[in-house]
Amino acid sequence: MLLTLRCRLLSPQLSKMFRSLPHPQKSHPSSLTFGASISQQPNCPYASAAKGQRPAALSESTKFVRTVLFVPPGVNPDDVTDDMILPGSNIVLGPYAGEAKVKDVDFVKSSNRPKDCPKDDRPEFAMLGRSNVGKSSLINFLVRKKEVALTSKRPGKTQLINHFLVNKSWYIVDLPGYGFANAPESARMDWSSFTKGYFLNRETLVSVLLLIDASVPPQKIDLDCANWLGRNNISMTFVFTKCDKMKGGKGRRPDENIRNFLELMKENYRQHPPWIMTSSITGLGRDELLLHMSQLRNYWDSEETN
Repeated sequence: MLLTLRCRLLSPQLSKMFRSLPHPQKSHPSSLTFGASISQQPNCPYASAAKGQRPAALSESTKFVRTVLFVPPGVNPDDVTDDMILPGSNIVLGPYAGEAKVKDVDFVKSSNRPKDCPKDDRPEFAMLGRSNVGKSSLINFLVRKKEVALTSKRPGKTQLINHFLVNKSWYIVDLPGYGFANAPESARMDWSSFTKGYFLNRETLVSVLLLIDASVPPQKIDLDCANWLGRNNISMTFVFTKCDKMKGGKGRRPDENIRNFLELMKENYRQHPPWIMTSSITGLGRDELLLHMSQLRNYWDSEETN
């Protein structure tokens, strides 16, 4: 039953976005492919009917699962239960989830150009976000190793493509932040030609982890970046950072900012991409994000070997 879904989605405050729903009725299964823009999927991926017949109406619960949750390959949306949903996210855990522990991590190289990146065919996850979103802190938080990625008080410090090898089997890629204003003029780069070139040509890219600062209201530059990734069929997960913070004690709560961001994304996405709440201070979302990455990675591996 999905009756307790609100308790597992996010914080108690953000769970108010959702209402209790009855158990889903059976209908034709649909699939969500990684790396596909939801707005470009067929209008009715799950509905089929004989000529002259109208498709059967979907139950409210089925609509909820199909439009709000991220259902990975290997999972029938009609079989989703509340205990399959990772806390603090809209992500359903499927059969491809596996080993998620980080045992070791090594810096491999920094690259000036996408074509200079490692060419060993290992899968990789690219970290992207505004320059002060907490990207380096999140990387250090995930691998539980201080100063793996340089943490700086000066936005725009990361100006190269940095590859970190995890468990000698997959990469975390630290990309230059966008929207920074304090980097020296000589170091400012054309994000559209540098970072976008990486996204469009990197065959080993499993998914982009697009970091969004939950302590501030939605930013146009983040929305534009997300929409560009979607239009180009690049797989992404929204990773909300700083979910423990509230600017100056006077701003909106992180859960309100997240809700507003997701509402804006609905204008271009018929289904929400996967998203998850994190905090490098409290530890929120670490294990869940690594589990999500494991199922994306294992699915990618299975497709590569077939």
